[in-house]
Amino acid sequence: MNVLTLGPAGTYSHRAAGAIADDETIEFTESVTAIVEAIADGEYDRGVVPVENSIEGSVTESLDAFAEYDVAVVREIITPIRHALLAQGEEFETVASHAQALAQCRGYLEEQYPDAEVEAVASTARGVERAREDSTFAAIGHPANADNGTSLEVLGEDIQDRSSNATRFVVVAPVEERTVAGSKTSFIVYPSEDRPGLLLEMLEPFGDRDINLTRVESRPSGERLGDYVFHIDIAAGLYEERTKAALEAVEDIIGDGWVRRLGSYDSETVV
Repeated sequence: MNVLTLGPAGTYSHRAAGAIADDETIEFTESVTAIVEAIADGEYDRGVVPVENSIEGSVTESLDAFAEYDVAVVREIITPIRHALLAQGEEFETVASHAQALAQCRGYLEEQYPDAEVEAVASTARGVERAREDSTFAAIGHPANADNGTSLEVLGEDIQDRSSNATRFVVVAPVEERTVAGSKTSFIVYPSEDRPGLLLEMLEPFGDRDINLTRVESRPSGERLGDYVFHIDIAAGLYEERTKAALEAVEDIIGDGWVRRLGSYDSETVV
């Protein structure tokens, strides 16, 4: 099974992908959209993409890609985030990392290194590469990135502003592998119209059937200003009659709109 995820090697996405494949079968890109597109086109068997962080919220590029490309979500992987400050020595001028990692460590950086510049790069691993190549750079990444005899030192561990920091990844597969089995379900709703109370009408069928909504988020549809799609996660499987009934009710409510069932899946935590 060949797997595509965010790279280069050493990213948190890489660690999550290790839960479903050996390193020999994992390949990298630096775009979430490219991962989802490659799965939709059948170029890879699986893709692993981040969708939500407990501090910084949703990864909007992932949500937009799910609305653009027809793929299946078949698994959820929760990865605790342990950020470390890595550098060749105590003296550096710039901290480079992914924008979310920089945001997750904002308080630490402002307190400990108030004069350091920050530079957002494509991934935490790309920041680590920068720090290995240039002693004026430090990086934020997993402390394991300083292992294996590299030139980097761990200047600080667990530097994230909240100890509960974790990122939720999902495993995407070709659409024909979508399954109704699992304890959680993700889907997208496009109402194609706007009227007072519409969102409430869309959500009521789940409450009426005692289905817990674990996430509801709107994203611009790209069709016109003020037009949105809704990304919804529930704690129920598509195989359940209550889920089927709720989604059928939603389809009746939205008329000419559409509901895309991304699939049902189970969750696991990978340290």
